[in-house]
Amino acid sequence: MKKIKKLGPLSWVSSLYFAEALPYMAVMALSTVMYTNMGLSNTELALYTSWLYLPWVIKPVWSPVVDALKTKRWWILVMQVVVGASLAGVALTLQTEMWLKMTLAFFWLMAFSSATHDIAADGFYILGLNEKEQALYVGLRSTFYRIGTIFCQGGLVFLAGKLQKHYPIDMAWSITLGVMGAIMVGLALWHKLALPKGKEKAKAEEGESVMPTWAEDKELCWILKPFMPFVETLVAFFTKKNIGPALLFMILFRFPEAQLAKMAQPFMLRNTEEGGLGLSTETVGITYGTLGVIALLGGGILGGWLVSKHGLKRWWWPMIAAISLPDAVYIYLAMAQPTSLAIINGCVAIEQFGYGLGFTAYMLFLVYFAKGEKSTSVFSICTALQALGMMIPGMMAGYLADQWGFANFFWWVMVCCLVTVLVSALVKVPEERKT
Repeated sequence: MKKIKKLGPLSWVSSLYFAEALPYMAVMALSTVMYTNMGLSNTELALYTSWLYLPWVIKPVWSPVVDALKTKRWWILVMQVVVGASLAGVALTLQTEMWLKMTLAFFWLMAFSSATHDIAADGFYILGLNEKEQALYVGLRSTFYRIGTIFCQGGLVFLAGKLQKHYPIDMAWSITLGVMGAIMVGLALWHKLALPKGKEKAKAEEGESVMPTWAEDKELCWILKPFMPFVETLVAFFTKKNIGPALLFMILFRFPEAQLAKMAQPFMLRNTEEGGLGLSTETVGITYGTLGVIALLGGGILGGWLVSKHGLKRWWWPMIAAISLPDAVYIYLAMAQPTSLAIINGCVAIEQFGYGLGFTAYMLFLVYFAKGEKSTSVFSICTALQALGMMIPGMMAGYLADQWGFANFFWWVMVCCLVTVLVSALVKVPEERKT
């Protein structure tokens, strides 16, 4: 225990954000691959898994409750255990007759637990570290979140594919998700030792109380008290200048990408007779979950560097082009159906690199827009609208792919890029050079 305390934030920042990535990727990525393997149609899997975005859409509504009840440390530990139990639930019910309903129910529980864990983890990072430490460990935080993404979307998908060579599909996924559940419980046990106690109380004594001073008013109903900060945030958000174009931008910027992301992995997994590439699950784990994520990171790093050098306004339209034009590689893949992994990997890397580069513009706009009164809370609403922009288009993506075939579907995605261009033209890009 003394050795853990000597490590300080090093002992928990990395593992906390690794743990934050796992359930999110399980809900958003693993579920899509698993349901494709289990034989669901594109329509079904896209509709069901897109609904799982809902907890992140409505996250700002109950974040004040997390702030008001218990400590962030308590929420982190409990939610990690609940996520582990949810993964075990999916693993245990996957081989039953009611596997679809039961696994979806556990994925829903996992999604709400993951969104709650995000609130608590981000809050604990702010309360548990001073400003100097926050700046010092922000790189470590981002790195381990990405490592968690690669581990889940790449490593665990690869593991499931390997196991499918020796076990039935449902058993292979049960083992994979069981392993992941054990990891989450192990992380909860580690954080029980590593997460410092008393930090939140100390910050509260410094005047950074979670609840505002007006919350002590006895005449306010205790049920409504926790939600009043959210109401105040809504007022601050909707009274911002140029809110109309900004709303359209936040919700519709990712309109094409939301559809593409939902169908990319099923397209790779479907056999050639269905218009797909017929790749194995383990190959998709390498192609999309590992090489793709590395290309995505490379694009994001380059985007941040370019903006830091020349400002967002200068690179705005090149970044919009970067997130839109590379989507065309999927039209080629769907029409040519190449068997060369080098070609497939190259196309995915190009699209993911462009997405990482272009997404920089989107996120920086949200950061700039949120500046001012209640900037942190306003930013949380921006990210909720971002999740909404992924959820709704994703619901219809599977139906369109089933009705039109993958090639025509990817042509549709390219047409939808015009929406991205339009909403990007409506907003005023800040002149600032510093990010």
